[in-house]
Amino acid sequence: MRLVLFISSFGLLLACAPDPLTKTSLPFFGGGYRADGDQCRRLGESAATAEYLDHTADLVGCPEAMENLGVFVTETDAIEVFRQDGYIVYSVPNGG
Repeated sequence: MRLVLFISSFGLLLACAPDPLTKTSLPFFGGGYRADGDQCRRLGESAATAEYLDHTADLVGCPEAMENLGVFVTETDAIEVFRQDGYIVYSVPNGG
């Protein structure tokens, strides 16, 4: 019985986590953008992001298939800047 509960709990945790098999060249760093467990995460500098970096905004990448993208955009005033590797990259004003 304990084994069944453990396997069920582990499966639920995996369902909430980003897909580790998704390969991307985007330079993600840190934990979730709004809170721990958030699928959206900050991006650092790379060839793909360099022209969008700005001291007045954060670059944030979210999975294209994320269920609550509209909520993220509304809550943060995010502006889509490009898409790559199954992610939407947003510019989020500081304090957004």
